[in-house]
Amino acid sequence: MFKHALKSVSVAIALSTATFAAHAADVTGAGASFPYPVYSKWASMYAAETGNKINYQSIGSGGGQQQIIAKTVDFGASDDPLNEKKLAENGLLQFPAVIGGTVAVVNIDGIKPGQLKLTGPVLADIFLGKITKWNDQAITALNPGVTLPDGAIIVVHRSDGSGTTFGWTNYLSKVSAEWKEKVGEGKAVKWPTGQGGKGNEGVAAYVGQLKNAIGYVEYAYAKQNNLSWTQLKNKDGNFVQPEQKAFAAAAANADWKSAPGMGVVLTEEPGADSWPVTAATFILVHKKADKPEQTKAVLSFFDWAFTKGGQAAADIDYVPLPDAVTKEVRAAWAAEIKSADGQAVWK
Repeated sequence: MFKHALKSVSVAIALSTATFAAHAADVTGAGASFPYPVYSKWASMYAAETGNKINYQSIGSGGGQQQIIAKTVDFGASDDPLNEKKLAENGLLQFPAVIGGTVAVVNIDGIKPGQLKLTGPVLADIFLGKITKWNDQAITALNPGVTLPDGAIIVVHRSDGSGTTFGWTNYLSKVSAEWKEKVGEGKAVKWPTGQGGKGNEGVAAYVGQLKNAIGYVEYAYAKQNNLSWTQLKNKDGNFVQPEQKAFAAAAANADWKSAPGMGVVLTEEPGADSWPVTAATFILVHKKADKPEQTKAVLSFFDWAFTKGGQAAADIDYVPLPDAVTKEVRAAWAAEIKSADGQAVWK
């Protein structure tokens, strides 16, 4: 049922706007598919508690950035944090919402979730098109006793501008000099091989349908589409499973003040238990609130999520932000988001 639910891009939530109006119009947001499962879960809980509404479209980080810049939505969502220049040029405030992990997923007969072991350099060579069969010695050497087919590997990647792709290609650039030189990192890159699917939803669907395929998706999509994810070797040299504690380990020592808009990148973090492709996902709102009641409603929802949504996030293997980080986020709201007459939107 969840697989079909992910194909729907609308989520209804209600948002309180007590400071500016008794009832606000529906709030709209768009962007990253990476956090869609947790936003969807928060949405239903928030609606049940407050009876108020929001519409969020899972269209990819690139689309989310474009729509908030164009002011066609009340908030944008992106897994690819904007740099200081882009934030300043567009008058945007950026803040993290939740942490999750990107995983390699495969469709190989007889391979169970978490059974196959891969390393960053091997993954890079697969996505470069250099390793083309599952029984290649580079893969079998990591998996003694595991029967792998003499089948051609089908690579599946994102076709849209994606923060998940940014995190994935950022990781591959850190573990493979050849990948960094030939492909590099970004929301969209020139893929050496493979076929594209739109959104985490599209990649999950293709991998589920195509025998001997490999792709990359946010972990919740792997679990809820019954896909087999792989172990990865982390920076400390340990093979780790993707799970909430591994994502939390990667995020544990993050320096949130080191980047504009708290835009930290959490790939290839040190730590014995760290998952190497961990990421925060971010929300973008305009600092000058043309419709302060709408902006207040957006902030009210995320305030509720920070306060009451932590366990729900953990239940589907996302990592809630530390309290110290949410305190900084709320302080930024209060200091930087103003209505046209200069009044603080969040108090």
